[in-house]
Amino acid sequence: MPTFHSATVTEILAEREGLQRLAVRMQDGSDARAYCLTELTGDAAPGDRVVCNTTAVELGLGTGGWHVVHWNLERSDLVAPGPDHVMKLRYTSLQADVGTSELAHPEQADRRLGGTPVVVCTLHSQMAVVAAAFSDASRGRRLAYVMTDGAALPIAMSDLVAALRDRDLLVGTVTAGHAFGGDLEAVSPASALTLATHVLEADAVVVAMGPGVVGTSSALGTTSVEAAGLLDTVQRLGGRPVLCVRCSEADERERHRGVSHHVHTALSLTHCRPVVADVAGTLDAGVRAACEPLVPATTPAAAEILGRHSLAVTTMGRGPAEDPPFFDAAVGAGVLAAQLTD
Repeated sequence: MPTFHSATVTEILAEREGLQRLAVRMQDGSDARAYCLTELTGDAAPGDRVVCNTTAVELGLGTGGWHVVHWNLERSDLVAPGPDHVMKLRYTSLQADVGTSELAHPEQADRRLGGTPVVVCTLHSQMAVVAAAFSDASRGRRLAYVMTDGAALPIAMSDLVAALRDRDLLVGTVTAGHAFGGDLEAVSPASALTLATHVLEADAVVVAMGPGVVGTSSALGTTSVEAAGLLDTVQRLGGRPVLCVRCSEADERERHRGVSHHVHTALSLTHCRPVVADVAGTLDAGVRAACEPLVPATTPAAAEILGRHSLAVTTMGRGPAEDPPFFDAAVGAGVLAAQLTD
């Protein structure tokens, strides 16, 4: 069950479209930090009394120590009409009409992908490495990001997406399912892929959940299994499915050493045979048997690519120097997607 506590905003630490980072003083006098999702609750100002959902911090979950503003007590009402009638976060107190791009572009929403390569990731951090590598290898081709609702729902929560947009590494974003805040809003991942290809006019697409993957020690108990359905959907829509393999030589958990068990589980559930980048040290016999390994034309160093774009990307706190296979696999997937656009 959730836990809520009131607090007073003491400072605006940072803000961008859809998101404020706040310093707050809790009711017990302690200082804390909180996110304010302005599309749902409006903005906040120093001195405002707010109600915060403190559940994740109290459970020690991976929110980085941030509470979430649930409501601003200085506001007696909030009226922010949307463009149509389809809700996201349906049947919750924060349900919102954020718009639905299938209604705005009915002629595009049911089109096929026409061979467009789509890189499917199982972690949000992979997406940024794929985007940087694609940009360097693609000679000006256009990459769009589709964010599923497998983890964080507001795209404004992603520092990586904000950084990629600032550096013109994405032509646009589409939020699918209950995820929201993208340039386009889609009811399903399938239509999100077609909207990315035909409305954003992307030459390639990278699809991944937002920050905050959920995993357990069980094979099926993870949001990463969404990759299986996404790969099949890409193939059925006439795209070229590319799997970004999650692998590690530094993860303390045995199930994620080498190729992650999440990858093997997703491959056991998919009906298609996706392309994977054949980069030394990133594949095992199981992946090779279930996929179509292709050698990327080049495999530049991840640290060099990320440095060139001034991007700081980590996985469980590890960068390219601490866990080379993880980043090499994502670079290979980005380069391969660029090759497949030719």
